[in-house]
Amino acid sequence: MDKKSSKFEPKIVGFFCKWCTSSGADLAGTSRMKYPPNVIPIRVMCTGRVDPTFVLTAFARGADGVLIGGCHPGDCHYLEGNYKALGRYHILSNMLSQFGIEKERFQLHWISAAEAKRFVDVVTGMTEQVRTLGPLKWPELLNTVETESEELMQQLEEALSAEQ
Repeated sequence: MDKKSSKFEPKIVGFFCKWCTSSGADLAGTSRMKYPPNVIPIRVMCTGRVDPTFVLTAFARGADGVLIGGCHPGDCHYLEGNYKALGRYHILSNMLSQFGIEKERFQLHWISAAEAKRFVDVVTGMTEQVRTLGPLKWPELLNTVETESEELMQQLEEALSAEQ
């Protein structure tokens, strides 16, 4: 690992199901398991509640990664919320890759309330993957795209007004 990446500490936003992954995180804490503090947890009632705009907003506001954690398929307290989350995850993953965001930066994992070790392994693994990739710098990219879009809109307006 080079000097640059060893100093970088990623910010990862975690959207965690209240019933499973959040409880798994609590169990890891009460069991005094060690894992990187890089994940900022946001508890949601169900992974089916994670709207794609939540993920895009996290990246746009400086997150280097986003982790969604929920009940195993078939164990959802809301019956099919995790299936909805899985479908959205696949669609959003494809869209993010078109934006230049590496797949390692956006992950979905099924972690039950009893799987404290799995929670630790997922958080540790994702933190290391994102640390290796380095900072996302997506907000800077969005500002560049916005500036370019403004210039294109100005040119379009000039072209349209010239035709009249």
